[in-house]
Amino acid sequence: MTVLKATDIRKTFRGPKPLEVLKGVSISVEPGESIAIMGRSGEGKSTLLQILGTLDIADKGSLLIKDQPVSHSTLSKIRSRNIGFIFQSFHLLEDFTVLQNVLMPARIARESVKKGSKFYKHAEELIDFVGLKDHAHQIAKQLSGGEKQRVAIARALCNNPDIILADEPTGNLDHSTAEMIHSLLIDLAGKQGRSLIIVTHNQDLANLCDKQYLLLDGLLQPSQKNS
Repeated sequence: MTVLKATDIRKTFRGPKPLEVLKGVSISVEPGESIAIMGRSGEGKSTLLQILGTLDIADKGSLLIKDQPVSHSTLSKIRSRNIGFIFQSFHLLEDFTVLQNVLMPARIARESVKKGSKFYKHAEELIDFVGLKDHAHQIAKQLSGGEKQRVAIARALCNNPDIILADEPTGNLDHSTAEMIHSLLIDLAGKQGRSLIIVTHNQDLANLCDKQYLLLDGLLQPSQKNS
């Protein structure tokens, strides 16, 4: 089963001078596949990712998540069950602990997050997976940038999504920390079988993915890996 299939996605920003940013984008993602989307600033990469992640709706085109059509009535259900998000600026609750941040998607979904519950145990496992076991009860604002991004990755996995969408996940990190996050992200696809779509300007990260695409003039086209 294809995890995600987008067909002829179109999006125009309204205003005194309408701007058509997506002019018929199509893409499909298989289970465990990692995909990098590159392109110049302002080409609409983040807009495309938001549409693929059901955070926004295309003007035209269709989107299927695990063969289920995405519509206004199914947005929140599909998002909470099937999709995890990782952002450049982390979006953590700074005064909450690492564990509380990781559990937030389950809390929003009204699942039990009591100590010993299924999601509590899963959150502990995820925190261990990203190498922060000793920081589980530390306040998020006390963490480094790389540690915060690892918390964000664990949080994205909380509800066991089929696909992870990452928007410039290492854009604010130094080189060595970025490399560590790159490896962790690729492990999600390689070892955990998650599908992964990454919007990035980082060629090193793009080269680690199974496929690369370039978004140019509103259209998505395959791109060769650079050495």
